[in-house]
Amino acid sequence: MSLHFEIERTTGEGGRRAELTLPHGKIQTPVFMPVGTAATVKAVPQDILEGIGPTVQGSQYAPAATGGTGAEIILANTYHLYLRPGHELIRQLGGVHRFMSWTRPMLTDSGGFQVFSLAKLRKITADGVEFRSHLDGSKHFFSPEHSMAVQIALGADIMMVFDECVETPATWERTRDSMSLTHAWAARSKAYWEQHRHEVSWAADFPNKHQALFGIVQGGMYADLRKESAERLVEMDLPGYAIGGLAVGEPREVTREMIAHTLQFLPTDKPRYVMGVGYPDEIEEYAHMGVDMMDCVLPTRAGRHGLLFIRENPHDRHSPVVRLNIKKQDNATDQRPIDEGCHCMVCRRYTRAYLRHLFASGEPLAGTLNSIHNLNFYLETMDRVRNDLASTS
Repeated sequence: MSLHFEIERTTGEGGRRAELTLPHGKIQTPVFMPVGTAATVKAVPQDILEGIGPTVQGSQYAPAATGGTGAEIILANTYHLYLRPGHELIRQLGGVHRFMSWTRPMLTDSGGFQVFSLAKLRKITADGVEFRSHLDGSKHFFSPEHSMAVQIALGADIMMVFDECVETPATWERTRDSMSLTHAWAARSKAYWEQHRHEVSWAADFPNKHQALFGIVQGGMYADLRKESAERLVEMDLPGYAIGGLAVGEPREVTREMIAHTLQFLPTDKPRYVMGVGYPDEIEEYAHMGVDMMDCVLPTRAGRHGLLFIRENPHDRHSPVVRLNIKKQDNATDQRPIDEGCHCMVCRRYTRAYLRHLFASGEPLAGTLNSIHNLNFYLETMDRVRNDLASTS
């Protein structure tokens, strides 16, 4: 099988401790997936990604002498890789795993959200989306079939159906029409995937395996449309399902409400993925609700802007999340690590004073070290959540 999802334990509030098996490896869920937009998690080398995260001994987090378990799965972006360096070039080089020297599982999005963000540079029809590149203004066209072809060329373990993400706020009628288009595109995506999935570049290395295709539930901030979208997509019997179109400007309580509502209508025996979320406390909350997979650019984006995530009580990893602005003057002489309870390679070696100096000096190393800490924080959070779910009935 190309995707196997085995649930080990389910809690009373819906959280699931599970294992997801893909061609390039096993993933412990719930999982946070770092975003590698252009086949790179910004400023962080692949070997570092493979070694961050806690080393767990029983229920205690211990310093990683030989490295942590690392990121078990990362994302790449179809739209950006299509534009540069081009999906055909990546196909010729053996697919995105070989291209970026990453041997673990990967997921590619469909390009739909990036096209959505080009509101002034796109034209949507029933056939697909015509848009202009943000790089050079050149004209391009994405149909569901083309998105599938690009993603097959890239060769990630999981690929996403082509969808339209509606703006927020949007009327019920506008959202319904957009959702209907997404459903039609999902059916076309599935048909192309079924006919061409054997063309993935690593097919010979993993006999009888192929990429898994996930559907994307839309419906904006309308509960009735979310229900309809989930039910329509479940009828297509896809390997997994994502909840899209959230974290696009709506209040956090609305995001939570839409996730909780939509989860009711998704299969309990397949992976459930919320796209583009969120802050550390959010991903922890959603995992306890029953979300299996999440991704966000926030750990690295925040790191590059000097924002670091720590625990209010550094020695209680269940304590609330605090946001530390490393740019502040009071860090200039602070000899403490970012987080005294964190065992990442940054906190074990560098002080707040040094990290502030790097940022104030415009040194590129600042973004790298800050991003490594934040990624470690996210992976540590999810590891703890998995342990909590495994021990809760």
